[in-house]
Amino acid sequence: MKKIILSTVALIGALSLNAQDDAPKLSVSGTVDVYGTTNNVDGTGTPGLLIASPEKANGFGLGMANTVFSYDGAKSGVVADLAFGPRADDANMAGAINQLYAYYNVSESVTITAGQFNTFLGYEVISPAANFNYSVSYLFNAGPFSHTGIKLDYAATEDLSFLLAVTNAHAISSADANESGATQFGAQVGYKGQYLNFIYGAVTETSATDAVFVDYTGGFDLSESFYVGINAAYAYSDDEDSGYQGAALYLENTFSETFALGLRPEFFSLIDGDESEDLFALTLTGSTQLDDNLKLITELRYDNSDDYIIEGIAAEKNVTALTIAAVYSF
Repeated sequence: MKKIILSTVALIGALSLNAQDDAPKLSVSGTVDVYGTTNNVDGTGTPGLLIASPEKANGFGLGMANTVFSYDGAKSGVVADLAFGPRADDANMAGAINQLYAYYNVSESVTITAGQFNTFLGYEVISPAANFNYSVSYLFNAGPFSHTGIKLDYAATEDLSFLLAVTNAHAISSADANESGATQFGAQVGYKGQYLNFIYGAVTETSATDAVFVDYTGGFDLSESFYVGINAAYAYSDDEDSGYQGAALYLENTFSETFALGLRPEFFSLIDGDESEDLFALTLTGSTQLDDNLKLITELRYDNSDDYIIEGIAAEKNVTALTIAAVYSF
């Protein structure tokens, strides 16, 4: 009799444990970042700082406080990604909301996501914790930050994946009307860490509807310590006869568990009819992991443009800026 009771108790305990394993789980993560910056020209400004007014950057500044709430179940879940601060003000589309979406796993290989989610284009992201560099590239600034709509992800194999998306025009925020129904259609093909991305449609509620964005993002481990990331993009509208194109390399070498050094050369060009305005930027970044949570990023950046298109410092042909940022992740 005692054995039967003990066996019953053990079975109930196992069923309860399995039920807990299958129950939705709430997780919380996030980042906080601050920086100090200066340049070599007579005036303020640091190109590539993801803030609303990079031309005003000088001395010490705030990045953003970012908290991500994720509630994940066996088949479905939601993500509420909240961000506050100057960096968030420049990137968010809906007040304090960086991302807000729900997803449903139709099968082990198919997931449908609806809501606002960060873009699938480009090498860099909004969160400074996920980027090697603290400042962002011109390619990142030129393209979309986030999308509002629906997407379908299909993992055909471990190496091959596909994505399809239908969203609002990416420059339409939650405060904007979309009376014309300005829409974008997106797609992605991924193979072994290399991604080819496409977007076609409108950019704003009143813009031409034929804007096309083509983006390649990928990278390769050349050794155990040396990695080469690649981003190349082209965007153009025939109706507006304008767009941009460019390419950036991300050369990163890990010297130890706590220190890595990276170099990001970038070529960027604004296209207007038969004319173009060109720019070259070179960013040297040292990343020091002070402990499990805190990272110190030291960055020396040089921007050059004979066409005077340096972000934040349009009156100069070249500028060198030094930025030191602290990024805390939890």
